[in-house]
Amino acid sequence: MKEKVILAYSGGLDTTAIIPWLKENYDYDVVCCCIDCGQEEELDGLEERAISCGASKLYIVDIIDEFCEDYIMPCVEANAVYENKYLLGTSMARPLIAKKLVEVARKEGATAICHGATGKGNDQIRFELGIKALAPDLKIIAAWRDSHWTMDSRESEIAYCEAHGIHLPFSADSSYSRDRNIWHISHEGLELEDPACEPNYDHLLVLGVSPEKAPEEGEYVTMTFEQGVPKTVNGKEMKVSDIIRELNRLGGKHGIGIIDIVENRVVGMKSRGVYETPGGTILMEAHQQLEELVLDRATMEVKKDMGNKLAQIVYEGKWFTPLCDAVKAFVTSTQQYVTGEVKFKLYKGNIIKAGTTSPYSLYSESLASFTTGDLYDHHDAEGFITLFGLPLKVRAMKMQEIEQKKQ
Repeated sequence: MKEKVILAYSGGLDTTAIIPWLKENYDYDVVCCCIDCGQEEELDGLEERAISCGASKLYIVDIIDEFCEDYIMPCVEANAVYENKYLLGTSMARPLIAKKLVEVARKEGATAICHGATGKGNDQIRFELGIKALAPDLKIIAAWRDSHWTMDSRESEIAYCEAHGIHLPFSADSSYSRDRNIWHISHEGLELEDPACEPNYDHLLVLGVSPEKAPEEGEYVTMTFEQGVPKTVNGKEMKVSDIIRELNRLGGKHGIGIIDIVENRVVGMKSRGVYETPGGTILMEAHQQLEELVLDRATMEVKKDMGNKLAQIVYEGKWFTPLCDAVKAFVTSTQQYVTGEVKFKLYKGNIIKAGTTSPYSLYSESLASFTTGDLYDHHDAEGFITLFGLPLKVRAMKMQEIEQKKQ
């Protein structure tokens, strides 16, 4: 009986070519596994394609709700943003994909897991760290790094498939390299490979329009949160995945969440891409607006550091680590009172505040106003400034003393 390998299968050209390649070079029984993170129409026709290429079986595993609730929301609550721009759309999905690949491998009694991530990217790290953390006994085959892999272009992959009697609707024409899930879609390649080139947004965008082509009138949106988790949009209660879908619709319509970034990959090189994250951008901004009201200064200061740390952890594929668990636990503890309502206007790529309320708001109008209230006497500031500035004054006095001795 042949050993089984679980192939992380997207249905694209790379993973389609890998099916006959695995059979030819390793004599495996190939079981394909497609993890549904919200790719939508990209999943159409996958089973027929996988079986026709030589796979014995195809699993399609729906992880959308688990992805939204257990992976996306901890990052939203932390405000985890990599290098000030990237909302971790691909990064957050990879550890959960690895987890599901391991579960299918255990179910099938497989001895190996194969992925089609290239040797230049971050995904190879994220997949493999997840698999190592959850199933250290399983063999990992990275096709693009394998000594048996000789294909180096779309043309060569198509030729390989045709030589094995596989005729598929893939063109050798160049196109963007994309990754899509319910949270975002990323675009790389073509003109984006040159940072001097402006993105061709008319050709590129999938989830929405550019701000220039957004409606001339803004649109108000109201959201409510309970303990950091979104509950309603415009008065309608929904689960997190449906809230993200609705925000994607609204954000795409108004040109929200389009970023052009040159980021630092884990492997050491810089890469340029355009990311569309319309719903995610709105959700993170609304969550932050509510936190402004309810979190104290010291907690916000540390939470900002923890958000940056979680972004780095997730970007580097270290989800299943004690450090990740510890950072998420801290963030969860800060969300106890992040409850309330946020209203904002979407207009040509902008999210404009229109009012925030919370029963746990620490904002005091009597304290913040210019009039003197019972809790604050303007004269109290004098003593505070004296003590707060004492180290500066002492140092300045010492420097004066040293300068005088030189004269």
